[in-house]
Amino acid sequence: MNWQSPARLWLLLGVLALVVGYLAMQRRRSRYAVRFTNLRLLDRVAPQRPAWRRHVPAGLFLAMLALLVVGFARPSAEVRVPRERATVMVAVDVSTSMLANDVDPDRLSAAKEAARRFVDGLPEEFNVGLVAFAGSAAVLVPPSTDREALHEGIERLNEGITGVQGTAIGEAITTSLGAVKSLDGNAAKDPPPARIILLSDGANTSGMDPMEAAAQAVAVKVPVHTISFGTPSGSVDRGGRAIQVPVDGQTLKAVAEETGGRFHEASTTGELQAVYEDIGSSVGYRKERQDISARFIGLGLVFAMGVAAGSLRWFSRLP
Repeated sequence: MNWQSPARLWLLLGVLALVVGYLAMQRRRSRYAVRFTNLRLLDRVAPQRPAWRRHVPAGLFLAMLALLVVGFARPSAEVRVPRERATVMVAVDVSTSMLANDVDPDRLSAAKEAARRFVDGLPEEFNVGLVAFAGSAAVLVPPSTDREALHEGIERLNEGITGVQGTAIGEAITTSLGAVKSLDGNAAKDPPPARIILLSDGANTSGMDPMEAAAQAVAVKVPVHTISFGTPSGSVDRGGRAIQVPVDGQTLKAVAEETGGRFHEASTTGELQAVYEDIGSSVGYRKERQDISARFIGLGLVFAMGVAAGSLRWFSRLP
């Protein structure tokens, strides 16, 4: 935390002087009470003494003054705020291997549920789009702030929706970049801050080389966060025969490292959700130094109300 007017903090010495004066006054009163030897008469004159309660309003008052001085010094701190026009593209693998049930109930169903929670956790100001990919890639939902349309798009994520078998990671990246460029009329010349979240369970088997697509993402400064989802023992049933589809995250790891994103591995629904939460906590924000004096002034006003309430309750008067 920094101070825009640090010299004003010297006023805290005045608050400290009041604290010292108050303590001295209480000590003087205690000495007077000791010298008042007729205790029976003292009990009749003041049968009920407020004891510790008499110090509460004074303590709150001094705390209020300190908070107001701190606010007067105009403190500032770095605050995370959503980026304007921030865009997040979620690309989900819908190839046949995503039907493997090594993750309950299966990889694709778990990925859909985690994606829903992820987008709901993003600030409303973020534009979020959805890409489905298998042997090719397609934009199911263009980036926008319409969360209802996004939920409907996630619900439509099904195996074979692209009509082409395979896993085209490179195509998923370039398709997502194209969606970012079409965000608005200025996006082509003035690209919005963007991130791509790509989830898959296998290596690239068709379409553009993922590293070529990664180079395009680097050129427009769009990090690609990748998630390798599944276990080595995954399999799908085809005609009564189990086909092994072990997870392969080497390509995804290389893409993330090349673009400045992060690579994650998840083998359970819980792990996948944790990955999405981790990504969501860091994507699309910028740090901005802001004046936070209102926090201290507001707390000081709360203490002032406490002073008034305590004084009315115990002494039947305002301080």
